[in-house]
Amino acid sequence: MEEKKKGYEAKYSQYSFPDVRSCSYGEHRKSQTVIADLDGTLLRGRSSFPYFFLVAFEAGSYLRSLILLLMVPVIGFLYYFVSEAAGIHLMIWISYVGLKLKDIEGVSRAVLIKFYVDDLHSETWKVFSSFGKRVVLTANPRVMVEPFLKEMLGVDEVMGTEIEVSKNGRATGFLKKPGVLVGEHKEEALKRWSMGGGCPHVGLGDQATDFPFMALCKEGYVVPPTKVEAVRKQDLPKQVIFHDGRLVQRPTPLNALKVLTWMPFGLMLSIFRVTSGSWVPLRHLPLFYKLTGVKLIIKGNIPEQPKQGDAGILYVCNHRTLLDPVTVAIALGRPVPAVTYSISSISEMLSPMPTVALSRDREKDSANMRKVLKQGELTLCPEGTTCREPFLLRFSALFAELSDRIIPVAVKTTTSMFHGTTARGNKAMDPFFCYMNLSPTYEIHFLNEIPREMTCAGGKSSFEVANYIQRLLAGSLGYECTHFTRKDKYRLLAGNDGIVPAKESPASTKRW
Repeated sequence: MEEKKKGYEAKYSQYSFPDVRSCSYGEHRKSQTVIADLDGTLLRGRSSFPYFFLVAFEAGSYLRSLILLLMVPVIGFLYYFVSEAAGIHLMIWISYVGLKLKDIEGVSRAVLIKFYVDDLHSETWKVFSSFGKRVVLTANPRVMVEPFLKEMLGVDEVMGTEIEVSKNGRATGFLKKPGVLVGEHKEEALKRWSMGGGCPHVGLGDQATDFPFMALCKEGYVVPPTKVEAVRKQDLPKQVIFHDGRLVQRPTPLNALKVLTWMPFGLMLSIFRVTSGSWVPLRHLPLFYKLTGVKLIIKGNIPEQPKQGDAGILYVCNHRTLLDPVTVAIALGRPVPAVTYSISSISEMLSPMPTVALSRDREKDSANMRKVLKQGELTLCPEGTTCREPFLLRFSALFAELSDRIIPVAVKTTTSMFHGTTARGNKAMDPFFCYMNLSPTYEIHFLNEIPREMTCAGGKSSFEVANYIQRLLAGSLGYECTHFTRKDKYRLLAGNDGIVPAKESPASTKRW
């Protein structure tokens, strides 16, 4: 097998292609076609392991991702000493076998796009993006890469490895003919594609197994294995605002080992941290957080609790995790009630403060929140859902009608290993994943109370107040305002509107 691979590489060593940096690009390429490989060419990373691991972890389980990680030496041996196809097929089999196709597609769209974008090769992208017609030829499963390539890079056609799916919609782990798309299979796929349409103008690849299809193009360029910067966010055709998945860092084998090794210990630590609200007095929670590694940074002047008979104070926060109202209450040093929607019974049970359960009935919700405000204070997040990136979603205007005393609260979170939010997964695990990070950081910044003339009492409409506070918080955080809503997020990441049946609530407040 090893001799066969060496012979194959020797066969194509006769080809000599110039560096991709010598390829001309610009407006004169708009009417031309480019065809490119993915790993090591359009992406800086030459290994597809991180993306298979993400599928195994997000659509599969801890055990599946652990097996994939343990098989890395075997995969490497097959890849380098037998064939590239054998190594890739083993990763596909471990990551995919038994999974529902819709789950693989969901991870590809909601999770992988973010990681692919962060690894986009800047030199190759300059060339690739200047062409009018873009085609990608890759050994990776088409189902895994197509959402990223078509939705983010404007690729017209993707030719990749096709997986076999059973009648009940589950991946079998096997492949459709001709198998893994490498070497001569890429060459054959390109010949079929270009039949009657002429050869592509430019072919881009990074290794000898790409030479067969590159040789069919009018021009061919090699992407050398040198370190380059990823494409800057401002140079991307689209911004990634919504994404899902639990992992923060790209799971290289080393990062994957760190994650899987830490998770059992991190889970025990997170249970200790999350349940603290039910047995540690609220005034002692800042010290408890400090002792257990949670960093709580409080900025601005902490408002005093309204006296009986005074107008209630409404704390309006941007939304980063389920724990936002908890950390605001801890920062204030008192159990300020919070508005909640569709949270789990576990979160309700462990909350250190009361909550107001929303029903999505405007009149009913408004009446319940006004009733709580008469008692003094209330915290809410008018975005209606969390956003991980430095953007603020559109603010619901309902809150502006509730009180003329509004204090914006800017919330920032920093995690190193796990995201504490999900659109597709089990929401009951959100606070646990957030506190599974070794040292999560929460920054709470109390801004000045909104001037009366900028409230509804000052003649402003509720929409003007909501937009004004959204801009104010965005400016404080260094974020951008958007018009996206909860529905937009859930339609993109989960394929639904994010609407769940409201829980029955006999009173205006309940324990969270």
